[in-house]
Amino acid sequence: MPKLLAESSRKFGEGVRTAPRRIRRYPRLTTTTSLDDLCDQLARRANELDLSGHWPSEQLALLGEHGVYRWFVSSEDGGVGSDDASILDGYVRLASACLTTAFVLTQRSTACGLIANSENESLRRELLPGLADGSLFATVGFSHLTTSRQHVREPVLRAEATSGGYRINGYAPWVTGASNADVIVTGATLPNGEQFLAAIPGNAPGVEAATFEKLVALSASKTGRVDYHDVDVTADQIVAGPIEQVMTHRKKGGTGGLFTSALAIGLARAATNFLRAESSHRAELEAAARAFATDVEDLRSELLDIAQGRANNAESLRARSNTLALNAAHASLSAAKGTGFVAGHATGRWCREALFFLVWSCPKPVAEANLCELARLGDR
Repeated sequence: MPKLLAESSRKFGEGVRTAPRRIRRYPRLTTTTSLDDLCDQLARRANELDLSGHWPSEQLALLGEHGVYRWFVSSEDGGVGSDDASILDGYVRLASACLTTAFVLTQRSTACGLIANSENESLRRELLPGLADGSLFATVGFSHLTTSRQHVREPVLRAEATSGGYRINGYAPWVTGASNADVIVTGATLPNGEQFLAAIPGNAPGVEAATFEKLVALSASKTGRVDYHDVDVTADQIVAGPIEQVMTHRKKGGTGGLFTSALAIGLARAATNFLRAESSHRAELEAAARAFATDVEDLRSELLDIAQGRANNAESLRARSNTLALNAAHASLSAAKGTGFVAGHATGRWCREALFFLVWSCPKPVAEANLCELARLGDR
């Protein structure tokens, strides 16, 4: 049995976690037709998912059946190694269909990317095949190293050296799907200030992922706090570090924070598509629908240009994508009138989901730009 799996209290996949591992065979690439079908199925389930708040197990299974997980893993490790622009364009389309599913995917793919780029070859060999075929679910818990809890004086997740590696205590404040995770890539800080990332079994002794926040939107993502009580970490589980500011040493390139913009653009596209459909029989909506459609495609083009190295304005794009998501969602609600204000209508859900981009991994410059936009400071 692989070391990481053997060191957890139960095998990965037992209980509420994924089904016993089986190798699936997918076409080498997710075709346009296949992605269209996937998005249609996700869109049909989106309102029900939002109302129920249940973990999107069915939606995640659909991602696996359509080969989406293989986008993020190289061919050498069982995937197809899709290029960054294709992945980001895929995110736009998935977010337009179901933002919750797309968001959960970003957390899984971030974990996958960190493991794929790790110098820990044994960890890569152990986990990447399961991440490619969909039999393992991984997530991340390191916002406390980047944007969350930066105002507190002491690290919220602390580590100390032991004879066999490290022992961690504390908590990670925002972790998606932890109770369903086979692996949580989390970050801890040593007394000397150095940090490391480790791939810890979600059911390892001392890992407690029982608290889910009731969110304004995306509650089905089961995002909340994970507590660590004397959790032992071995060298075999280290993804990166120990080193100062471990998150700044991530491999350059890749989708990085661009997926946040991709999801915002996708949400704006969903709202815009609603406006365009309504405008086909309501002439007063035609001008607004055209304007939003132009903005969506312009920002999508910018996103792909950045991914392909033809532009370098990611921070500006993030702020403008946030604004577009907010404006398009509220425009769709206005067009839907009172019907849109009834729980279960897509336009009301999009308005709530648009607020997510004001708080999700939002760096200070982006947050300040959003505040200036909302206050219309540039107009004064």
